[in-house]
Amino acid sequence: MSRSKLPIAVTAAETAPRTKPSNYPEPFASRMAGREKRPLGDLFGLSNFGVNLTRLHPSAVSTLRHAHSKQDEFVYILSGDPVLRTDAGETTLHPGMCAGFKAGNGDGHQLVNRTQEDVVYLEIGDRSAGDSVSYPEDDLMAVLGANGQWQFARKDGTPY
Repeated sequence: MSRSKLPIAVTAAETAPRTKPSNYPEPFASRMAGREKRPLGDLFGLSNFGVNLTRLHPSAVSTLRHAHSKQDEFVYILSGDPVLRTDAGETTLHPGMCAGFKAGNGDGHQLVNRTQEDVVYLEIGDRSAGDSVSYPEDDLMAVLGANGQWQFARKDGTPY
């Protein structure tokens, strides 16, 4: 997309949500019900990192608990009070709080909305080539292919 066709600025909450709710194969994709992502970085042609405005409805989760080998991630809570799950346990986050997840440390993370109100946050992550993801609570692993698409397999290497 040429720069002339990219927007100068947008109202994040008014942008289109991602059309495919999850890249996970089943039975994992259906566990992402109640999560809505608006890919903001893509709108501006950003290729080194991604930015999503994400909304979690009550009882929804951000993702399967996971850890990246090469991709750093960061979340900033705009509204609501999600629970951050990591190897250290659970921490309730509040608007204005943020958390970062260093690549390669193996500490899986996930946000869970256990309230009756929506949670809204920004998530930012780089797009490091050769990244892989481990899922400590699920029989799943992922590798970012050369084509930029995630390839999923069971922990024994059997593809989904």
